[in-house]
Amino acid sequence: MSALSADEIRRYARHIVLRGVGGDGQQRLKAARVLVVGAGGLGSPAIAYLAAAGIGTLGVVDHDTVSLSNLQRQVIHRTDGIGLSKVASAGAFVAGLNDRVRFVAHAERIDADNAAALMADYHLVLDGTDNFGTRTIVADASRATGLPLVSGAVSMFDGQVTVFAPGGQQFRDLYPDTPDDADLPACEAVGVLGAVTGVIGTLMAMEAIKLVTGVGEPLIGRLLLYDGRAARFTELDY
Repeated sequence: MSALSADEIRRYARHIVLRGVGGDGQQRLKAARVLVVGAGGLGSPAIAYLAAAGIGTLGVVDHDTVSLSNLQRQVIHRTDGIGLSKVASAGAFVAGLNDRVRFVAHAERIDADNAAALMADYHLVLDGTDNFGTRTIVADASRATGLPLVSGAVSMFDGQVTVFAPGGQQFRDLYPDTPDDADLPACEAVGVLGAVTGVIGTLMAMEAIKLVTGVGEPLIGRLLLYDGRAARFTELDY
């Protein structure tokens, strides 16, 4: 692991004095290569906090462009970025926040043919996509490549997050049956409160930081559910 520069020591001072993280943990963050799939509602806060934390290499996969309706929840994008690719917009955000982070843009749709190749250069994957089919593809590829996966989902006022680790419970243990599309209405149809994506996306970043630094107990085999209206968290084992 490369040493921290004087500028990095100042930038990450609150991590370095934090028991359990310290300089060693910050060096692990600097050496880490993390892939975020989706630069939308969940990906936005995850990207922001991972970049701020000093992840050394941050890759983002997204084929979409920024639209006006995204800005209610996708907080790394700006009004003057409407029409830009989301990975270009995300890259500009990361560069403005922390120029120590190497940003890698993957402006393409992730699918069963390219998922494993996209993950090949990374240590950890975060999935912030918004449809079950893509989430299954990401989960299968992360399992095949032996990478831990932080997975989040939101709908209306609610959200959930968990971690799938090599050798542990996997996506298909949590979802043994593929749900019918009619049972999974899209965000465009039912809506989502913007701040809910912030809650879950930030929790995803937290889990990623824990996995990289070795701090705490990740949500492996545990599903954390968030009910925004009741302000209540519930945990389920699977």
